[in-house]
Amino acid sequence: MSKTKTRRHGKIRLWAGKTSTVFSIMLVLFVFGLLLFVEYHSYKATHEMQERISYQVDLNIETTEEEALSLKDELLTLDYVKSVDYISADEAARLFSAELDEDFLTLLDSVNPLYPTLMVTLKARNNPNAMLESRKQFEKEVNEYTNVEGVTYHETMLNDLNQIFYKLSWILIVFMLVLLIVSVALISTTIRISIYSNRNTIKTMSMVGAKMGFITRPFLWRSILYGFLGAVFAIVLMFAAIYVFNKQFHLALFHPRYFTGYEMIVALVFVVGIAISFIATYFSVHRHIRNKSEY
Repeated sequence: MSKTKTRRHGKIRLWAGKTSTVFSIMLVLFVFGLLLFVEYHSYKATHEMQERISYQVDLNIETTEEEALSLKDELLTLDYVKSVDYISADEAARLFSAELDEDFLTLLDSVNPLYPTLMVTLKARNNPNAMLESRKQFEKEVNEYTNVEGVTYHETMLNDLNQIFYKLSWILIVFMLVLLIVSVALISTTIRISIYSNRNTIKTMSMVGAKMGFITRPFLWRSILYGFLGAVFAIVLMFAAIYVFNKQFHLALFHPRYFTGYEMIVALVFVVGIAISFIATYFSVHRHIRNKSEY
């Protein structure tokens, strides 16, 4: 009866050790995945914001439609230009009248004081300095045209937003690196404790002449399984939390345009989980084999 209880107690401890290992990996990967999710959407928001900013190129009043369209085609050939829309003086007047909810030309004896314009958007860049260089280069090249009066945009607002998103991205990256270091230490400790409970098995195999690769192989395969299961549970929990957050605040976090990024996040969570578990197990088993004093 005592032997049965001992075996049962041993099995319970074994399963408890396995569960705690998977649970530790899951918690670390869950937080890591959420940080990746926030970083990804911060990156997407920065790019989308950059490409929504319109740069108004004012043309002089004598510019014909053919000249404006020709300039539009020239601007589209620039590497950093994403799109160009032409707005004639008459169309600008109609848009302005729609905003005022009355025909302002009647107050000016039908004389249209508005200029024809080109509304330009630039391609996003990965950091504010690169975006600033694109803007300066754009202004310089556009102002060289004789029929261009000038370029206007919200420079201060754009610079402030770029700096905010850029700093936020770096804060998240640093935080993820710190989390990875802490997670490696935490998971390594958990796995080391789990392997320590198998030290007698490792000792026996080592004493009968088993090679290091033969001894470590089953532990490494088990570590891959732990990392895989931890990643699966972490991803399920992560997307469950995202689903609740998305439904609560009526966001569009599951739009198809984000699916490629989510696939990369899932892949990275699996890679990190398996890699950390594998490396921690490898060094822990080798330490027990080499440290004969423990036996």
